[in-house]
Amino acid sequence: MAGRVDAVVFNVLETLLDLDPIGARLEEVGQPAGVLGPFFMRFQRDAMALTLAGDVADFTATARQALHTETRHALTDDAVAHVLEGFATVPAFPDAEPALRRLSEAGVTIGCLTVGDPDNTRSFLAGAGLESYVDQVVTSNDVGVWKPAPDVYRYAAKTLDCALDRMALVAVHAWDCHGAKKVGALAGWCSRLEGEPGDVFLPADVLGQDLVEVVDGLLAL
Repeated sequence: MAGRVDAVVFNVLETLLDLDPIGARLEEVGQPAGVLGPFFMRFQRDAMALTLAGDVADFTATARQALHTETRHALTDDAVAHVLEGFATVPAFPDAEPALRRLSEAGVTIGCLTVGDPDNTRSFLAGAGLESYVDQVVTSNDVGVWKPAPDVYRYAAKTLDCALDRMALVAVHAWDCHGAKKVGALAGWCSRLEGEPGDVFLPADVLGQDLVEVVDGLLAL
C-alpha cells in the first residue's frame, strides 16, 4: 500500500477505552471517584517496577494490590473485585470507532497493544463495539514484559507481520510513544489525556487532538 504505515497498533486503556465510569464503581464502595486517577497511575507504575525487577506483572493481581494500597486498605476484597470488574464494561471514546474505521478502509492492519489477557481484551473491545476492526491483539502476557520495554514493540511488529519502521503505535501516553520511537517504530500521540507531550520524550511522528486527527496524519506520512 502507499504511504509509510502498513500497520497501526493502539494502546487500549485511556486511548481507545474511557476509564471514567470506573469512578462510579469506586463511589459505590464508598470511595471518591477521584481515586481512579492515582490508582491507575500506581497500577501502571507497579507493573513497570515488576518488569524492571525481572518479574512478570499479572494484570489483575497488580491492579488489586494497587487499589488496596491507594485506598489505604479500606476496601474489602469483594469491594476491590467490584471496582476491577468495571474494566470489562468501559465504553469506547467517541473518536475511537471513526479512527479505526478510517484505517480499515485504507487497508491498514490494525492491532491493539495492551496489558492483561488477550481474550479479556477482545471481550472489552467487543463490548465497546470495536472488535470487528482489530486484526490482532498483542498483550504483555504474550511477551512477558510491560511497555515500554523494547521487546513489546518488536513482538507487536512481528505478530502483525510488519517491518518495525512501517508500524505505528497510537497512544495518549507520551512515554508509550517514546518507547515505540526508541526501537524504530512510528508513533502517533493524541493530546486528550496529557495536553502536552513534554520535553523528556522523543517526539511522536504525528500529534493530534483526537484519534481521527492522529490517524489522518499517519495515513498522510
